Amino acid sequence: MDKNNPTDNASPDAEPPHAILVANEQSILAIDPPRLQAAVRSVLEDSPYRLAMVSVAVVDDPTIHALNRQYLDHDYPTDVLSFVLEDRRPRLVGELIVSAATAQRNAAEYGWSPSEELLLYVVHGALHLVGYGDKTTNEVAAMREAEAAHLRKLGVSLPSQTTQRQEASTKNQTRDEVPTS
Repeated sequence: MDKNNPTDNASPDAEPPHAILVANEQSILAIDPPRLQAAVRSVLEDSPYRLAMVSVAVVDDPTIHALNRQYLDHDYPTDVLSFVLEDRRPRLVGELIVSAATAQRNAAEYGWSPSEELLLYVVHGALHLVGYGDKTTNEVAAMREAEAAHLRKLGVSLPSQTTQRQEASTKNQTRDEVPTS
């Protein structure tokens, strides 16, 4: 048995860990793939899904704009798109696409770094994958509470402009729609 290989210690019946893949398809913002993976893992660990494969693509605004137009018929860039590809509890397969350009643009408005804004988008998108909605006032409240909890687990506190963000999000909920295939 190899002490440096934790899979050698696992029983044959143990579930494999969540597979979270990060692709950086932009050059606007330096990203931290392990931190983005930790954000998705945090959400998955609090969900009914024990087996998950989630890909996270960090893209620019033209790319997310084209995807938003193609899948949601919305002709503008957005912050995050979530796609549930397979939902067979306890197994989940999904994709997240997040815009680094939108994170960079919005971060200053909310008083924190672009990397923290991007992390919020990943948490938000992952919450959509596991079933959170944000169309009603109650859903928005539950989403915001879960976002804050997962960000705290990652050592990030929401900026003081959180109330402003929540009010804007409630008024413009189309930015958070979740396409499924």
